[in-house]
Amino acid sequence: MELDHLAVTCASLEEGAAWAEERLGVSLDPGGRHDRFGTWNRLLSLGPGLYFEVIAPEPGTTPAVPRWFGLEEAGAPRLGNWIARVPDLDAALAAAPPEAGEALALARGDLSWRVAVPPDGSLPWGGAFPTLIRWASGLHPAERLPDRGVRLLSLEVGHPRAPRLKALLSGLDDPRVTFVTADHPTLRARFSTPKGEVEL
Repeated sequence: MELDHLAVTCASLEEGAAWAEERLGVSLDPGGRHDRFGTWNRLLSLGPGLYFEVIAPEPGTTPAVPRWFGLEEAGAPRLGNWIARVPDLDAALAAAPPEAGEALALARGDLSWRVAVPPDGSLPWGGAFPTLIRWASGLHPAERLPDRGVRLLSLEVGHPRAPRLKALLSGLDDPRVTFVTADHPTLRARFSTPKGEVEL
């Protein structure tokens, strides 16, 4: 299991992108659309194999299923989700709590992937348990993004059951990720940017 990307969730992509750009001090790059869920995004490289996205409902879309990433109840921009890639999604889901969701196959252009999504579109454990993903064909969005000099320094995941969460994610060997006991699910990330350290 490896950290794949971080997601800022919000009701408006324009508002979310402006929020992130103001804080990080760099421009985000065009992303794409997710027709199944009626969402779209903007992206930012965080170095090899890792990226940052701002994701929101796309105006005028009415998906047949609930929007993923908890976006049915999207509000102001916030660091709302983290995504971890695994070599075998079916095996990872067999070992994960049921809230992790069900594997779905998605594609956009020459990118294809399988991702775990709860049927109601909610965030597993309020966003504290990562969305699990498996990219196909060796292609990864981070490889296509310009390097704007932003890197992830740390990701702190808070949850009332932090020890249990850490045990469930024992396959994630990344010193940047820590788990802390908190009253409610929280995500806090620190980045190095061209203007210095920034926390979201």
